[in-house]
Amino acid sequence: MENEVLKTVKGTKDFMPQEQMQRNWIRRTLEAVFETYCCKPLETPMLQHYELLASKYGGGDEILKEVYRLSDQGDRELGLRYDLTVPLTKVVGMNPEMRMPFKRYEIGKVFRDGPVKTGRLREFIQCDVDIVGTTSVLAEAELLSMAFEAFKRLGLDVYIEVNNRKLLSGVLQELGVPVERAGDVMLSLDKLEKIGVDGVRDDLRERNVEEPLVLAITSFLQEGVITLDLLAERFTSQLVQEGIRELRDMLAYVKGAGVGGELRFSPFLARGLGIYTGIVYEIFLQDGSMTSSIGSGGRYDQIIGRLLDDGREYPAVGISFGLDVILAALVNRNTEEQKAADVLVIPLGTEASSLGLANRLRESGIRVELELTGRRLKKALDYANKEGFAFALIYGENEVNSGQVVVRDMREGTEQSVPLELVGKWLSDKLSG
Repeated sequence: MENEVLKTVKGTKDFMPQEQMQRNWIRRTLEAVFETYCCKPLETPMLQHYELLASKYGGGDEILKEVYRLSDQGDRELGLRYDLTVPLTKVVGMNPEMRMPFKRYEIGKVFRDGPVKTGRLREFIQCDVDIVGTTSVLAEAELLSMAFEAFKRLGLDVYIEVNNRKLLSGVLQELGVPVERAGDVMLSLDKLEKIGVDGVRDDLRERNVEEPLVLAITSFLQEGVITLDLLAERFTSQLVQEGIRELRDMLAYVKGAGVGGELRFSPFLARGLGIYTGIVYEIFLQDGSMTSSIGSGGRYDQIIGRLLDDGREYPAVGISFGLDVILAALVNRNTEEQKAADVLVIPLGTEASSLGLANRLRESGIRVELELTGRRLKKALDYANKEGFAFALIYGENEVNSGQVVVRDMREGTEQSVPLELVGKWLSDKLSG
């Protein structure tokens, strides 16, 4: 009979060592890129006051439905963070002496009680970079440059869709959409590529958008390919023109810097959260093997200032990478497995000496496992083969007395004796070759 206690909560997962090593490698790769761009590390609590998470300047009603709520023994209303942006806002507010612009990255768990699908769990890790304190779209250009570099190092070929909420808001205003209905309309338009024009029409009606507006919007969608030049000619409001100018400036920065990677203008990309005020973007795999984005972000110039209500402005822009959806993308490509160790040291009655040998090799930066169970040599070598070690070191009394160590190449099945004082360099050369 199935043990009802020994099961994971829906939307969560136990990551076994091989998979967790891959996740750790993704994290280290992203951290290396983030720090190359001089982003500073930050860590915030997973537990936050529910009042902060539920602020009208936070993620909005759509996200609030998915917040995990709880209370502590002092009856304080708390919640598990649903992103890393709201906690960042709290940090900025609590540290008014912070020098701007503040470039930070944070990699941590977030929680959303939402639908579960491939690469989308209810407990997942976000890898965020945010720049607070500048209105220049050069910041967006730098974040997109960083994104292309990160996915290049991860071995994933991506493209990035870009738009500007100012542009989209201005277009909707000129089409006759009232400001108070713009949010609903944007959420519908954001689904255009997935559900098509007919699907958008149905979605607008489900949101009780007035029929004349539904007709005006869907008629516009059916006019054909929509480019920046077309929008600049047809829509003349200041909001539209400002949005177009920002996009063109950002695209010029990226192109002028020689950044490798494809940017695609997506006129109805809105991003679900209502916090965004300017340029927005989403990252997708070029081969389309995953339909969901594997990264996203945008400019949110108002949320921090409104939340803190201290009379100051805190323009900000950020980007977020989904670690687990990146893992799913890598798994689909059968990428090379990450190894826990390179070398297995097998003591044959020389436990203390073998521990000393293993430690000296570790000091050289070699990943070493010491055989701890007292297996016979044949079984120890079988273990090394199954675990994927590159080399096994056989170290018995004869080797101690001769000042040699027997090195078995597990990939080629060959053995040779190497002087003890040279084995570290010998292994380093072989492993890096």
